[in-house]
Amino acid sequence: MRLDDLIYHTGEWLRGTGPHSNIVMSSRIRLARNLAQKPFPNRATKKGSISILETVEEAVSGIDYFKKSTTFKIHEMDNIDKQFLIERHLMSHEHSMNTEGKALIVSDEEILSVMVNEEDHMRIQVMQSGLNLNETWKIINSIDDALSKRLDFAYSPRWGYLTACPTNTGTAMRGSVMLHLPALVMTKQINKVLSAIAKLSFASRGFYGEGTQAQGNFYQISNQVSLGHSEEEILQNINGLLKQVIEQEIQARQALMVQNKPMLEDKIFRSLGVLKSAYIISSQETVELLSMVRMGIDLDVLKDLDRRVVNELFITIQPAHLQKIEGKKLSASARDTKRASLIREKLGGV
Repeated sequence: MRLDDLIYHTGEWLRGTGPHSNIVMSSRIRLARNLAQKPFPNRATKKGSISILETVEEAVSGIDYFKKSTTFKIHEMDNIDKQFLIERHLMSHEHSMNTEGKALIVSDEEILSVMVNEEDHMRIQVMQSGLNLNETWKIINSIDDALSKRLDFAYSPRWGYLTACPTNTGTAMRGSVMLHLPALVMTKQINKVLSAIAKLSFASRGFYGEGTQAQGNFYQISNQVSLGHSEEEILQNINGLLKQVIEQEIQARQALMVQNKPMLEDKIFRSLGVLKSAYIISSQETVELLSMVRMGIDLDVLKDLDRRVVNELFITIQPAHLQKIEGKKLSASARDTKRASLIREKLGGV
């Protein structure tokens, strides 16, 4: 698989199916793993980092889960290619910096990805559509078991898996979900919900994770600490929290439909109208309008649109994707024009 093959490929997590997919866009579980007796990436030499990469590549080559996967060397990529992978939620911004010895392993369906030599030697990630944390855990746990037979991971009987950041020590597992919460935002309940989440020791972040703000009414909710908790306990805690948040969003949507249906439908149809007719549009305006359109689909106000198409647009209208599609660098104004053209094509606009 070439990097450009991903341009017109839909990641598994964007399918718009699975439990509670009207509110939960995706479920993700990430494991941090380091090799025993080897310096963490921030302490490793260039030669040491390359050696780690070679060791990991050899290990994954014999594992079934990685048979249909490709390894991308980060130092071989230009800035657009790196940003393209960040926009697809396959790697972090930090992984695009100081690139020697770094790589990204991606399965063809984009269910599985592994960052090599980011903050830890391996950041293993599995993503699924909808609320599928338990199934996602089963997949990544099997992958971890297979890797453990080929690699000697840094592990302490007292502390668990050893990681570069102390908050990841223990199971070194981070479970997260991408939630679409437009009704809680519109009814001004979102800050109360986020405050309650923080008090329960969960983190809430924006569309692109740590350090990003919420866009398009999307929020990533994840556990903050793994030390002292088993994987099953972490999953149980996240699922329990999500059940409450999902129910609050459902109630807020129902209240809007009962109390302010004309206003809500007006916002939805206006958003769709702008997207289908605009010839110049920014990414910020696009994600806000797409958010309303997605809610319109979920509420059955818009009956002839596919949630999957809208989910894909949240990704493909981003700067690096537009430039990859066009096959060249684009100025900000040219991207705004290309973005509008792409949206009209996908939504059947004028």
